[in-house]
Formats: sequence, C-alpha cells, structure tokens
Amino acid sequence: MSWQTHEVSNQYDELQDYSLFDTDPVLKEALHRAGADWATPWLADYGERLGRAETFALAEQANRCAPQLEAFDRRGRRVDRVDFHPSWHELLALYRAQGLVSLPFDSERPGRWTAFLAGFYLHGQVEAGTLCPATMTQAAIPLLRREPALWAQLGDKLLCREYDARDLPAERKASVWLGMGMTEKQGGSDVRANATAATPLGAGGRGGAYALRGHKWFYSAPMSDAHLVVAQLRDGGPSCFYVPRWRPDGSRNGVAIQRLKDKVGNRSNSSSEVEFQDAWGVLIGDPGRGIPTIIEMAAYTRLNCVIGSAALIRQGLVQSIAYARRRAAFGKRLAEQPLMRAVLADLALESEAALRLAARLAEGFENDEPAWKRIVAPAAKFWVCKRAVELAGETMEVFGGNGYVDAGPMARLFREAPVNSIWEGSGNVMCLDVMRALQREPEAWQRLLDELAGLAGDDRRLRAALADLQAMAALSAPELEALGRRFAQQLALTVQGCLLRACAPAAVADGFIASRLADGHWGRVAGALDARAVDVGYLLERALPVG
Repeated sequence: MSWQTHEVSNQYDELQDYSLFDTDPVLKEALHRAGADWATPWLADYGERLGRAETFALAEQANRCAPQLEAFDRRGRRVDRVDFHPSWHELLALYRAQGLVSLPFDSERPGRWTAFLAGFYLHGQVEAGTLCPATMTQAAIPLLRREPALWAQLGDKLLCREYDARDLPAERKASVWLGMGMTEKQGGSDVRANATAATPLGAGGRGGAYALRGHKWFYSAPMSDAHLVVAQLRDGGPSCFYVPRWRPDGSRNGVAIQRLKDKVGNRSNSSSEVEFQDAWGVLIGDPGRGIPTIIEMAAYTRLNCVIGSAALIRQGLVQSIAYARRRAAFGKRLAEQPLMRAVLADLALESEAALRLAARLAEGFENDEPAWKRIVAPAAKFWVCKRAVELAGETMEVFGGNGYVDAGPMARLFREAPVNSIWEGSGNVMCLDVMRALQREPEAWQRLLDELAGLAGDDRRLRAALADLQAMAALSAPELEALGRRFAQQLALTVQGCLLRACAPAAVADGFIASRLADGHWGRVAGALDARAVDVGYLLERALPVG
C-alpha cells in the first residue's frame, strides 16, 4: 500500500536551464565599455552551456565526490596520485576549451582582459573549485615567459585549449597545469619565514637546477604538472623555483604528498601538504628575488579572487530572486513582500557594484595601471571577498531551511565564499598591501584620486567620501595601519560609487551611494537600507529580467 499523507506544493527547485550571460545586462555593458563586444557570441554560448541542468549536476557531483589521495600503488610503490571524479575533468575541460587560461596573454586584442573576466565570472557561478588550477596556471604565464628555456618547453602547452589529464612528464602532454607552493607551517603569510632549502646541483643561478628539501603546508592542486615554489638559498635568500611533477630523466620528482586538506568548501579541488625530498627544481628569476616574483603571480590570482567572489554574489542573487518570485508566504509571493524586496534590492546593488569594480580592475591589468593593480586591487579583494561571505549567508536564508540543506547549491555557495577572502592573502594582509602601495607610489595614488574625482562629477556625497580618504591617507603610518580595514572599506565603496555614477543607470548609482555612503545605518545586515531611497522594482528587474 502506498501512503499519501499530503500534497507537495509551494516547493520550487533552484533555477537551472537558463542563460547566465543573456540574463546579465551588467556583464554585457562591461564588455561593451571595454571594447570586447567581439567576445559576445562565444560568451553567450558558454553562458547557455553553463546554465544547463546537467552542468549544475556536474558541479554538484564534483563537490560531493571529493578527490582522493592514492599515495601508493597496490604493490607499495609511491605514486602520490590524486584521483578525481569524472565530473571534475569534464568541467575543467569545458573551461580550458574556451581559451580562458591564456586569453589575457595570447594576443594584444583590446578588451581581452574583460572578455576573460566574463568567462571566469560565468564559470564561477556554477563551479568554483576548477578555477583554482586555472587561475594559478594563468598567473604563471607572464613569469615563465621571462625564462627562455622553460618557455620553449612549455609555452605552447600553456596556451593550448586541449585538456590533457594524463599523469605524464610535461613534454609528453598537449597541455599543462601549474600550481603554487608558498606557505609553510611556521610562517603562513610571512613567506620570508620559509625554511625550505634549495641546494644547487652544479653551478646554479637563474635557469640552473637545484635540490629542494623542506615542506609546504598548503600546496594547491598537487596533480598540476609543475608548481612555482619559494625556497631559501643558503647565501641568496628566498627565491622562486619551477618544480615539475616529473624529473627530466622521467622519474617521479621528490614531492611526497602527506595528505589532502579536509576543507570547509572548495571541495572539488585538492589542496595538500607536501614534503620536498630533494625535489628537482629550476631557479626562475634572480636569486634572492623569490618574494617579488611570487607576489607578481599573486597579483593576478588576487584579481581572480575578486572576480570569483563577485560570481558567487551574482549566483546567490539570481537564485534568490528566482525563488522569491515563485515561493509564497503570508498570502503573497516573497518577491512582493516589502521587507524581502529590500533585502533583494540590497543584494542587487552589491552584485552590480562588485562586477563594476572587478571589470575596471581587469581594464587596469590590461593597461598596466599601477593605481588599479597595486592600490585598488588589494582593497577590492579585501572588500568584495568579505562581502561574499556575508551575502552567501543572506541568500541561503532566502531559501529558509531548504537553503541550509547540503543537497542544494546554496549551501555550497556558503561554504565556498570564505576561501577567496583567505587565499592569496587574508583581509589584514590586503589592507597592509594597500597602505604600503600608498607610501611607495604616491604619484599613482594622486592619479587615482584625480580619476575618481572626474568620475564623481558634482556628486557631493562622493566628493565627501574622497575627502575622507585623503584625510586618512595623510595620517602617520602607525595611525593609518590601525585604521587599515576602515580605509580599505572606504576606498572600495568610494571606487564602486564613482564607477556606478559614471557607468550605471541613475537608479543604481543613486541607490548605492545613498545607502553605502550617505546612510550611517547601512551595512550592519543586508537589507537594512532605507528602501524609500531606492527604486526597488527597477533594481530587481535589472538584476534578473522576467521572462
């Protein structure tokens, strides 16, 4: 006998089978402003492919079936292999096929950085773990280009769109992935405290071979074909090394995986602890210049943290609006309830501001603008990544108890959000980087202020915010450091406000500036803005058009 105790009603699945690109007018506007309309056709195709139910299912499988470490084969031989669910490989192959790994560096085409941003942003809304090896590989390209011997071996494999998952020496593969190895137990973000030692195998020097002995506490994507690693030279200080998975003689390199990290989120991707047992490596860059070399790589990866967090905010917003338009409570659809509308409008403002900021940063990288790369980028990473953590909780709450259940994507967004705030420099590190950049590059700071003043026009609220920034920047170094988070927050919000005033519809810019910069009560919780001062209906329709 089959019991039927009740009828299931007023229950709705998360949004699927929609085009992530076609439903995002802000992204289209960013591409147009950057002169990247040429990328629209393939981005539209990619957004449609990503939005399919089967792609969301791949993302769920890749995170539910986490990678597994096989340290030894069946006969006890050390293999240090990480096995992934097939869904991981399918998603990574999908991303690589778009050419996104090398897009910023494989031509001088105007708008290429914004086109890259768009593809990364779309992919990050569906599955974020696969973006870790993609990010590190991309960030290694400009460094390796300066090493003629390595580039001759790897250049075509880094630019290749074909996915090659085989565990073989790089020279036998069509394409390769690169990872990073910086942090150690005793140092964390203080990379200068690294104790891993590098001993020359012969004459040494740039391009020379070394043996590395030590450990890494976080070794991202250990199945990558090579990693860039910071280690100490006896007489030369911290230096950067290219450490492949296989030695030149075809044997496995001495990189022993101790275990995989059991992380809160980012579970589809493997992060590990390793020991270097006289691992073979090649010095890249000049001896003793390992920190500047790896920081250059980190500058690119930090940009991707901003884009990735903006993607999480966007996906949470889209899912929340779609659900609120269908779910009923207390006699109305959630999207008709004034208080819920205030929350959704606040999320919509946050999402557009995050994308506008990320898009301007991408242009700054394309045009090599120091003010945006070295002053705004760390402030953006601090602020946008922090906001993603809070807003992921808010969007989960829109779904009520269903949002807290692991079977759905909202819980994964919630678990995923903190990694971008922590990886590649935590919040305090980002704030310190902002302040160091102000001190080292006062001309860049002044150029930034001048640009923002031009964008602000005669908006007195933006003018007041810029004056506050200038006053804080004039403080002594110890005073400013104590206000580091306040300054980075104010910088990010002011930049967002200026960009919206210059680029976005008036309803968006006015709503953002009124709530973020003119309302002293905003910011304690999402939705606590004065909804009377914003055009809620317009914001929600713009965020996710009906139909």
